[in-house]
Amino acid sequence: MRYMKPLPLFHDLKNTTPQRGRLLGLDVGDKYVGLALSDFDNNIASPFKKKTNISLMASDLESLIAKYSLKGFVIGIPFDKHQVSSDAMQVKVFIDNLCRTKMLEGVKYTYWNESFTSKNVELLLKPLNLNHPVLSKTMLDKFAAVGILQGYLDFVNRKMKLKATE
Repeated sequence: MRYMKPLPLFHDLKNTTPQRGRLLGLDVGDKYVGLALSDFDNNIASPFKKKTNISLMASDLESLIAKYSLKGFVIGIPFDKHQVSSDAMQVKVFIDNLCRTKMLEGVKYTYWNESFTSKNVELLLKPLNLNHPVLSKTMLDKFAAVGILQGYLDFVNRKMKLKATE
């Protein structure tokens, strides 16, 4: 896996790949990873049906890359300018472990600020009264990943439009 800054990842996706490709958003949690998948135009993020265990993630991602024409990952990480949070360290350890498997060689990824993503999703889901804890957690994971990926897509698409008008 190869880290890229947010704008170069998107620029590389749009300009250097001959075939269209999608991005996968990841919301890394303690036990599971919420996933979101972009459309082929990389404008809209949708919740992805697969919720996977962290220990099985490398092989799952490897199969998803071919099946869904994935060209990169957008990984949510909480940014705090004043300190390194334990959640951010957990995400970095997760990525380091994925890199060590060598199963995802050549896959590009970037980090995107996920601060308050889960809180926002909780507020949106609260009126639905999801009383089943597993269902509630599954929805939270998926839609947190959507928030991460959609935030990234909105930012980079806006930047690309501004650049095109200059």
